[in-house]
Amino acid sequence: MSIADAAPIEVQPGAVDRSPTPRRRRHAGRFILPTYSWLVIAYLVFPIAMMILYSFNKVVGGMQLVSFTWLGFTTQWYHQWSSVPGLTSAFWLSIRLAVVSTVLATIIGTLLAVALVRYHPPRFRGKTAIEQVLFLNIAAPEIVMGSSLLGLFVMLNINRGFLTLVLAHVMFCIAYVTVTVRARMSGFDRALEEAAYDLGARPLVTFTRVTLPLIMPGVLAGALMAFALSIDDFVTSYFVGGSSIPFPVWVYGATRVGIPPQVFVFGTGIFAVGIFFAVLSIFVAKKKV
Repeated sequence: MSIADAAPIEVQPGAVDRSPTPRRRRHAGRFILPTYSWLVIAYLVFPIAMMILYSFNKVVGGMQLVSFTWLGFTTQWYHQWSSVPGLTSAFWLSIRLAVVSTVLATIIGTLLAVALVRYHPPRFRGKTAIEQVLFLNIAAPEIVMGSSLLGLFVMLNINRGFLTLVLAHVMFCIAYVTVTVRARMSGFDRALEEAAYDLGARPLVTFTRVTLPLIMPGVLAGALMAFALSIDDFVTSYFVGGSSIPFPVWVYGATRVGIPPQVFVFGTGIFAVGIFFAVLSIFVAKKKV
């Protein structure tokens, strides 16, 4: 029997089509995922929003400490940002520490990432061991890293201070920079470097004029991560800081008697600077595409 001879299918007038409608499913899916994403973002941003809000809260009578009862709007703490003894020096110490650690970790981590991507055994002996060390550096608890570094500095009779803080922060930031830059180089086209070599460019010129501009978004992302990790670190800094007290360690000590509102002012400033550099990194990444 041919298709033409087949009897047509009759649809009963009262029949209801109960087959699922893909259009309705797609319509519901358009709202579920965005709603879930915005809820997660709100969950992450809410504590920061509270910090910014209460940096404008008044303090009535008594010691000038943070009150989580809203007493009115004021910009007093922004005008008196440097009036708390020890807080300003701890903040600028953290800034210097984060800048120095970020520069050193970014240089070392970028060069290490280039080596891990470009060279393989037997030319690069110990590559697997280095990769495992980087993984252990990221996975190791901070309490273990801080206590082990403290034991190392004591054994070597190194006075704890800014130098030990820099050494510790550079050590745990290198792994994050290396992983970030290495991910950027995963799709790197080596033909561009080979073309530069064919045109007579030396290896250093090729790296600075061809390779580095192409991986710059990854380098900036790794540098931002290193800066955030350094300025936010408490556990390792508490162990190896000695007489040098960074901002997080100072805030921890202040919680025993009460946090002054200026802490929220500094936190708001750090957040604003982080947002600025994050937007700058996105702009550079789009420009390189």
